[in-house]
Amino acid sequence: MSDSTQKFSTRVVHAGWEPDEQTGAVMPPICMTSTYVQDSPGKPRNGFEYSRTQNVTRFALQDALCDLEQGHAGFTFTSGMAAIHTLMLSLESGDRVVAGADLYGGTHRLFSRVEKRFGLKFDFIDTTDGAALDNIPSDTRLLYLETPSNPLLSLTDLGRAIAAAKKVGAEVAVDNTFATPALQQPLTMGADYVMHSTTKYCSGHSDVVGGALVVANAEQAERIAFHQNSAGTVNSPFDAFLTLRGLRTLDVRMERHCANAMAVAKYLEAHPKISKVIYPGLESHPQHELAKKQMKDFGGMVCCELPGGIEPATTLVNNLNIFALAESLGGVESLIELPAPMTHASIPPEQRRAIGIEDGLVRLSIGIESADDLIADIEQALAKV
Repeated sequence: MSDSTQKFSTRVVHAGWEPDEQTGAVMPPICMTSTYVQDSPGKPRNGFEYSRTQNVTRFALQDALCDLEQGHAGFTFTSGMAAIHTLMLSLESGDRVVAGADLYGGTHRLFSRVEKRFGLKFDFIDTTDGAALDNIPSDTRLLYLETPSNPLLSLTDLGRAIAAAKKVGAEVAVDNTFATPALQQPLTMGADYVMHSTTKYCSGHSDVVGGALVVANAEQAERIAFHQNSAGTVNSPFDAFLTLRGLRTLDVRMERHCANAMAVAKYLEAHPKISKVIYPGLESHPQHELAKKQMKDFGGMVCCELPGGIEPATTLVNNLNIFALAESLGGVESLIELPAPMTHASIPPEQRRAIGIEDGLVRLSIGIESADDLIADIEQALAKV
């Protein structure tokens, strides 16, 4: 297990697993078993009964993420959506959840079309508005945030949001997928839950789907463990192994993602065919000062718009060679997509436009390739627009 006094770059390499006592293995085994022999009826060996509940490989990943987010306990799931759903399962019918208006489309769909049917109440607010945060309803049970948000890269002032939630007795959950624990650790600021789609930066290689929740205290850990086990939302041992393998290089990958994203954002901002660029590292970003205060660096995601909307945006994405036109993000390879017809298509058009997701919005996940090559690829594609 890593030493909490060590730097993040050291902890990320060692968190979650010590070399095996018997063999000296430096990585955990892929424990592909569904069940375990018991020494006597009702007396499992070392507490291992069934792999949905206990699995060495999954435990290693969970412990690593808990360490990196500086939480009390970590839990990993089949997907980011399974992680969010499990968190919602821990609430009661009639509970109010206040969430950001600018959310990943799948999260918005889960809240408004699935969880709502089971009696949870959802309010969607602009969490960049301090007054809106200060005036959340007094019966709020959970404040659910994305910062930076998907896709508009809006930032929420976590200090103010957490204080506002605590004032009304609400818990706070933060989707930290875009920032990762390398750039931001919401639990250290007072949040109660941190969520990740580990599919993205945590695994980092576009080869495994997964999710995670890290909690702040023992009571929350007990609730999440019960619902994770009851609903069976755990990830497989092989998926846990792949995610942990990717997690080991998170810090060095994020350094390159951030550096490349800044270079691409500056290039786009100066290009005459681009009407708008959204990147927290640019001084033009409305929450740039907050980003400098709240994050170690500015992340690997960039958004832009072209005059004329979806047609020129489609021409751009269809003429790239290095960037792959695909959903998802956070892999070592660069991806590009149009949120309106792709990742956020489940949100009705009028709602998308109301929160600022125009049909021609372009979202770029900047990989770890040469920044010069990425810019050259965008340059040749823009020449065809």
